[in-house]
Amino acid sequence: MKKFFRIFMFSLLGLAVLGTFWFLWQKSRPVEVVYQIVEATRGSIQNTSVATGKVAPRDEIMIKPQIQGIVSELRKEAGDRVTAGEVIAVVKVIPDMNQLNQAESRVRTAEINHTAAKATYNRQLSLFEDSVISREEMDTSEAEYRRAVEELQNSRSNLEIVRDGAAKNSRDIANTMVRSTISGMILSVPVKVGTSVINANTFNEGTTIATVADMSDLIFIGNVDETEVGRVHVGMPVELSVGAVEEQSFDAVLEYISPQGVEENGAILFEIKAAATIPDDVVIRANYSANARIVLSSARDVVTVPESTVTFSGDSTYVWLQADTLAKKQTFERRDIKTGLSDGMSIEVTEGLVPGQRIRGGEVTGEVTQK
Repeated sequence: MKKFFRIFMFSLLGLAVLGTFWFLWQKSRPVEVVYQIVEATRGSIQNTSVATGKVAPRDEIMIKPQIQGIVSELRKEAGDRVTAGEVIAVVKVIPDMNQLNQAESRVRTAEINHTAAKATYNRQLSLFEDSVISREEMDTSEAEYRRAVEELQNSRSNLEIVRDGAAKNSRDIANTMVRSTISGMILSVPVKVGTSVINANTFNEGTTIATVADMSDLIFIGNVDETEVGRVHVGMPVELSVGAVEEQSFDAVLEYISPQGVEENGAILFEIKAAATIPDDVVIRANYSANARIVLSSARDVVTVPESTVTFSGDSTYVWLQADTLAKKQTFERRDIKTGLSDGMSIEVTEGLVPGQRIRGGEVTGEVTQK
């Protein structure tokens, strides 16, 4: 039994020694480098610039009241469509006491003048009928009476405007009615019933009752870096991608490039605007975030290879072309080429390669399926 146990232990020791030598021998063998094989293909390359920004209506109009007062009625809300002249809100006038007192005083004065002028006119008319006074004196008295009547009407209308915001004979165009100046959609109504509002004047821009915009005329507003602004020009086609509308892009045309840049986070950015074409069945809301893809240059139906397979060394540009051999081991030969446009992933080859030629790609570990 002891003899058997001793033989078994020596056998295990021998196997361990042989395994160690085998492992060290395998580690000392040179590792064969295997490369991925790619083919030159024919395709198109575009050099693009992407600008980030938003889609907004071309014009946003802020509707403001023409008088000072309190909002007594809101007839529209955000999202409603309005036509030019349609009433959005009604403002109740809170009269200024000084102006109200002056207007009431003017009415009282006009009534006194009217009473005196009427009495004089009636007296002169009686004398004229008796041929006591001339026609000229009668015409003068009649003109004074008419002026008194007109002044009384004007003073009463002025009192109504100061007190109520509009005269009775002009209710249809009353200043208390806040109307939309354009046709479009109401984007926001920042006031509520009971809110105090003021009209625009020399010292204040006034209270905004509503913001109205024509949502059928949208533009993209974004920024382009100073390194690329020199390569864009008005009239270039733009492809818009709106974040809220997935898997759909829209055509646009660049129509404005700012002449002055603005520094933002250490970079100089130039504002651009592009007129967007949005189908009627697509709902785009104001200030949706969007990206604009501007094609700076393009090459169609050209020979292309992955840019990672191209080596740039000084004035030389080359790739490693796979040699035609039956040997299992990969062999390559250097091929000088001339390149053209690049999009960062693929590069155009103008000379040195034809479609279908196989070139060396990156190193891989293990077996690689050649294509």
